[in-house]
Amino acid sequence: MTDVDVLVAGGGPVGLAAAINARLAGLSVAVVEPRDDGIDKACGEGLMPGALPVLARLGVDPEGMPLRGVSYRDGSKVANHRFVSGEGRGVRRVVLQQALADRADQLGVRRIRARVDDVEQREQSVTAAGLTARWLLACDGLHSRIRHSIGVERAVPVTGRRFGMRQHFEVAPWNDLIEVHWTPRAELYVTPVSAHTVGVAVLGPKGTDLTEAIHSVPYLAERLLDAAPASELRGAGPFHQRATRRQVGRVLLVGDASGYVDAITGEGLRLGFEQARVAIDSIVSGASYERAWGRATRDFRMLTSGLVLAASSPLRRFIVPAASRLPRVYGTVVERLAR
Repeated sequence: MTDVDVLVAGGGPVGLAAAINARLAGLSVAVVEPRDDGIDKACGEGLMPGALPVLARLGVDPEGMPLRGVSYRDGSKVANHRFVSGEGRGVRRVVLQQALADRADQLGVRRIRARVDDVEQREQSVTAAGLTARWLLACDGLHSRIRHSIGVERAVPVTGRRFGMRQHFEVAPWNDLIEVHWTPRAELYVTPVSAHTVGVAVLGPKGTDLTEAIHSVPYLAERLLDAAPASELRGAGPFHQRATRRQVGRVLLVGDASGYVDAITGEGLRLGFEQARVAIDSIVSGASYERAWGRATRDFRMLTSGLVLAASSPLRRFIVPAASRLPRVYGTVVERLAR
């Protein structure tokens, strides 16, 4: 006997997307999450063009600001690319979270305030947080407790770890492109999320300071000179996390819990939504989730690993100049990531 078909551990955007996919496939679902609906975290908050059709298929259309491309900037060197595959959208994390939660509630997803600490598996079921299900989807994030508890945590090098921070500022957006400012040590991402708010995220090594990073880019410091903070400073990382497998018995790792390279390409949400879809498809069809996960994440892993390697080497200072001199190559990479 089981309480539900699918138990989702983690009520963030990816966990809710997985739950919605499951309900649309006719499965009963419960989401276990210890925090309230206003879950926020450090995030670039840019939905790439490929993410919006995925959300639309789930019946979710969050409010935000149009994103029409990406602008790489390093001093006087600028490489702009406007999306040809459609618009993206800058969306506050809490707005996206609420839109997904509302849709999950509409579809009858059970939401339970609890934490998954222990997982017990049997041949035909899995039990966690006092519930028994046919399947458990671990959507519990970058530092997944479940990934560790089922023994698939894979060690990563301590050196070269990267971290992120994000804060919002009360200022009208001045660009409809995601601005990515390259400094000698870090990247700053500027994303419009409302008519009067921009989010600024910084990615870099341990000890990177958001305020110092902003002041290292005169163009950006001037734009934000009189802007009041519109949110608390939040951090995340280290980003690089690995798993030896994505499925152990009836437990499937989804989203950041399944392993993550880096936030440098801004693809985290789209990638998580895609993993949520293929996880449910695999449960319904009986196909291999491991193979489906590999196909869904291959481009991200290859491109992101290459870009992080270059960004962490002496080649870093050549990235934006090369992008500005080779606009077709730069545009091809951006479009591939935006799909």
